[in-house]
Amino acid sequence: MRTTLERGEHYSVMARLTLSVLFEFSASHRLYRADLSDAENSNLFGKCANKNGHGHNYVLEVRVGGDIDPYTGMILDASVLKELVESRVINDVDHKDLNRDTPWLEGYMPTTEVLARAIFDRIAEAVSTRVPNAYLDSITLRETRRISVTVNRSAP
Repeated sequence: MRTTLERGEHYSVMARLTLSVLFEFSASHRLYRADLSDAENSNLFGKCANKNGHGHNYVLEVRVGGDIDPYTGMILDASVLKELVESRVINDVDHKDLNRDTPWLEGYMPTTEVLARAIFDRIAEAVSTRVPNAYLDSITLRETRRISVTVNRSAP
């Protein structure tokens, strides 16, 4: 059974392939600056500055690009990506307070932008180490139905 084109055969159109996998997690956080008063924080961050924090049911989409492996017919096995993301991200953030319970966010205000960038960095390193023919193309972190942040791989 063929999994890819044979040597010398060519696809009719050049294309870039990505594999996408969705993850979900729930986490709480509080947006505030210690150098500001409660009133100033409230003016700057609104309800996100609530002293008790607030939570989100996040959706994380991870997209990996690369060449099709001629042996497997895949960019990478989705179960490998699932294991990498769960061990490098989900286990650290699911049902956690991002301000206090996630060591790799220590010292950072856990906005969706900061969280998305940190997640991208943690996954990119793991993908390039574990799957040499693949790379992390982008991640999209959805905080609500209307708010999301996408981090894209820079051009080489």
